[in-house]
Amino acid sequence: MEIVQSPVTWVFIAALITAVATGLGAVPFFFAREFSPKFLGSANALAAGLMIAASFNLMAEGVAEDATMTSLGVLIGLVFIVLSAMFLERHEDIQFAHIDKLEGRKMLLIVAVMTVHSFTEGIGVGVSFGRSESFGSLISAAIALHNIPEGLAISLVMVPRGVSALRAMGWSIFSSLPQPLMAIPAFLFVETFSQYLPAGLGFAGGAMIWMAVSEILPDAAKDVSWNRIAIIVVISLIVMILFQDLLS
Repeated sequence: MEIVQSPVTWVFIAALITAVATGLGAVPFFFAREFSPKFLGSANALAAGLMIAASFNLMAEGVAEDATMTSLGVLIGLVFIVLSAMFLERHEDIQFAHIDKLEGRKMLLIVAVMTVHSFTEGIGVGVSFGRSESFGSLISAAIALHNIPEGLAISLVMVPRGVSALRAMGWSIFSSLPQPLMAIPAFLFVETFSQYLPAGLGFAGGAMIWMAVSEILPDAAKDVSWNRIAIIVVISLIVMILFQDLLS
């Protein structure tokens, strides 16, 4: 009983709920079976728009705390994702989610980027609980809701390429598992983790923007016009801005 009432346990449960919420982004794909090339292109554009919007939101949060640390994090995130992409290009036989070669590489990249991003969200949950239980609960609820469109972005890339909705849901949740893992140490060592949170936010933002611009948008252009892509990206940005405003 004491374990259940422990603050650490509640922090872990709250962060675990935020991770599971990411899987809800795959729910629409349980009702869709076939995808036209036009849908695939539009889905890629929507995924890119959601990732770009999330990236700027992360960087804005970091800049509010420490602009220099955030900028350094963006640069490190860029270097990390470029080197990761170069490594995967040299290993063309790599498979991911039973999808071969190029498509598998792209899906692995997006899952990796979103997983790295989840470390910062886990720290955010832990640090917020370090301030107060009510504030931690509020931030956890906001992150859980924010994770749903992130799960949607992952599913928009994976499902049209042959991954089942159930597997896409599983990978979406997997990408958020660092949240409960990082929330506990961040809660126990609030001051230490608070110092490096801006760099982590910048790191995630830089990596996600590169992924959207370098990998996902060019894929979208294979199936739909750039005019259509621009419209979808702008609309997705507006939706995410309104969504973030609602959460705040």
